[in-house]
Amino acid sequence: MSRRQLERGQALRGMIGPGGVEPLPEDDSEDTAGCTVLHIDMDAFFAGVERLVHPETRGKPIIVGGTGPRGVVSSADYIARSYGVHSAMPMVRALRLCPDAMVFPPDGAHYKRVSEAVMDILLAVTPEVERVSLDEAYLDVSGARRRLGGPVRIAEEIRRRVRDEQSLTCSVGAAPSKLVAKLASTRCKPDGLLAVPPDRVTAFLHPLPVGALSGVGDKTEQTLARLGLRTVGDLARVSAATLRGEFGTALGDRLAALAQGRDESPVVPSSPDKSIGAEETFPRDVDDPEVIRRELLRLSEKVARRMRAGGHVGRTVVVKLRRADFTTITRSRTLAESTDVAHEISAAARELYAAAGLERVRLRLVGVRMEGLAPVADAHRQLSLDEPETGWREAEQAMDAVTRRFGAGAIRPAALAKREEDDV
Repeated sequence: MSRRQLERGQALRGMIGPGGVEPLPEDDSEDTAGCTVLHIDMDAFFAGVERLVHPETRGKPIIVGGTGPRGVVSSADYIARSYGVHSAMPMVRALRLCPDAMVFPPDGAHYKRVSEAVMDILLAVTPEVERVSLDEAYLDVSGARRRLGGPVRIAEEIRRRVRDEQSLTCSVGAAPSKLVAKLASTRCKPDGLLAVPPDRVTAFLHPLPVGALSGVGDKTEQTLARLGLRTVGDLARVSAATLRGEFGTALGDRLAALAQGRDESPVVPSSPDKSIGAEETFPRDVDDPEVIRRELLRLSEKVARRMRAGGHVGRTVVVKLRRADFTTITRSRTLAESTDVAHEISAAARELYAAAGLERVRLRLVGVRMEGLAPVADAHRQLSLDEPETGWREAEQAMDAVTRRFGAGAIRPAALAKREEDDV
């Protein structure tokens, strides 16, 4: 791949066919219907975030990592990788390979905030999201197909939203299993989508080196090489009994199954959240109560969307207020009934802010969090005598639908729209 292709991304969109990678059909077909496991992997995530923060790096190699004598590379963009730089490499060596690279220390808090925004996009698709790291997750989209379409269409929508809302790219593998989905996302990097239908799994796997299989470390790979087994196809031609004799029952059976593309490990959603929150650090300290209230509304909207996407309601609203001197104050209120409605959450948040007595105090950060979470199916809401059967919750669900179709920012409360007009 040329340097220009690395800089621009390969934008591969295909599926494994009999002769290799073929273009994906315009619409989901029966071929890809069984690709219900998606593996989403952000492309050079830390470096990509730094490029957004530092636009002067456009077209230049970026390395993220420690800059001291013992510093190591945490992430490198694809330009730096073309020079041979990779993660976990000593920084001194990386700079010898790529002396023109721009180096940035890791900003974990910022990466986490961007990661949460990406995870919000995934959770809007399905609650069946297994987070692997800040920049990687599996999804089981079998339950989302009736609502959102087939796996390929869902994968395309995820990629579009990540690009439009975060100005970042991700690669997506779609397959019948986690094993194959992860290998597919690796194959189509950067900025690609590759689907491996069930009947093409072995054709996809068998040319790969045995080290590509999960659970095959350096020692196991060396042992397999000593036996003359260098590709997954070589491994597939060996009986399970032979592998058990060489590696023991557990590993031998697993190797035999993986070589045939059999991986029964399910997508396990991340541990249920004890709370769902969002916070914002202002570029400059703010002492304008109207700006603070609008930010509390925006954060409440974000928290409520995440709750609805994950099928949660919450009972306790928590507001976090950090002064310019880094002193942090939290205030909380338990509501009469559980909710996932931003209108109700923001009302409580604004009241907590007013009661804290900080309306003319400079703040550097504000946050909103919901605690006491429970499944929405377990929540019972008692309507008051004068309350209509439809109201704020239905309106916000309609906004969710518009956002899913047209992207973030397509619809918002008037107060937030006013904020953008004022900022122009």
